[in-house]
Amino acid sequence: MKIRVGVFFGGKSVEHEVSVITGLQAYNHIDREKYEPVPIYITKDGKFYVGEKIGAIEAYRNIPALLKESVQVIPVNDGGCKLMRYPMKKFGDNVMAAIDVALPAVHGTNVEDGAFQGFLQTLGVPYASCDVLSSAVGMDKYVMKTVFKDNDIPVLPCVVVNVKEYTRGTEEIVARIEEKTTYPVIIKPVNLGSSVGIRKAKNREELIDALEYGFTFSLRVLVENAVTELKEINCSVLGDYEDAEASECEEPVANDEILSYQDKYVSGGKSGKNSGMASLKRKIPADITPEMREEIRTLAVKAFKCLGCSGVARIDFMLDKATGKIYLNEINTIPGSLSFYLWEPMGVKYSELLDRMISLAFKRERENKSISFSFDTNILENISLGGAKGAKGSKM
Repeated sequence: MKIRVGVFFGGKSVEHEVSVITGLQAYNHIDREKYEPVPIYITKDGKFYVGEKIGAIEAYRNIPALLKESVQVIPVNDGGCKLMRYPMKKFGDNVMAAIDVALPAVHGTNVEDGAFQGFLQTLGVPYASCDVLSSAVGMDKYVMKTVFKDNDIPVLPCVVVNVKEYTRGTEEIVARIEEKTTYPVIIKPVNLGSSVGIRKAKNREELIDALEYGFTFSLRVLVENAVTELKEINCSVLGDYEDAEASECEEPVANDEILSYQDKYVSGGKSGKNSGMASLKRKIPADITPEMREEIRTLAVKAFKCLGCSGVARIDFMLDKATGKIYLNEINTIPGSLSFYLWEPMGVKYSELLDRMISLAFKRERENKSISFSFDTNILENISLGGAKGAKGSKM
């Protein structure tokens, strides 16, 4: 019997549309000889849908029409993960599909940040991506930098500001930023990807404007010094905490000082192929020395293992051409297009990449089953919540 793979994409995120592309790319490249893929679309308000057209990219040109032809479902744990019709019919079979493993192809807040991974874990479904903790840390740029810094991975110093403290004392916050950084600076939401909400500021006026822009996407923003003579280098990693390997390096080509959402997903996609991150203008391999290539690949694997990642991730680096220093910019725990284009030069086909990700999901599931999550106790045998002290008083 083939392994049933639920490919989840969409979700409540500003990267919703990008996720649809990533998800359907993966769905189309899964080895049908070994797996039975089930495309599962998550709407922007968190509803799950399956249906004949859910796996067709053309159908997403008119999502309301697509949903009318599809079936809303609820994933439930019923001796395995089953996708139940919602609302259920009184008569007939309400099981629309069943899956053995999940392949999250989701990006951004609410889905890539550990929330969706926790949902799958609660359901008891093996999933082919980073776990809850590594997903959450990887999404929060400040926490991520703190962990990397503590593990001797080079990152730029930064300042984090939340919207409440900013509105209470704008001048004070701006002064603190100017004390700890020097213009120009980069301002970005602390928990978003795909270059959403990012701006560069060369003076105080531009800084205030960029902060207020960033707060429209996140309650917390990060400010760090800009690398003025910048070369961006990206590298993917595949594996888990025990064994991981690095891909070829790429050098994205931006139309401006900052690699924007337009650069990543729109400018390169005018051919109509819906190629997602694979359509970005880039140099593969990156135009760097062999020594620098190996340094970046080594740092990428170290960062991946440091967070306890699993599956495939992409680590983005900044090279300061003026000093030759390398800084880790961020990690993408579910990268756009799953970074398949960085593995093809290494001789790894997209279908093989997906196969290895799914195998890692089952490996983690086997390891988790060896851990005890409960133990025998009689704590509830004589408990009573009727007293004034409640459960707390029953301990005395």
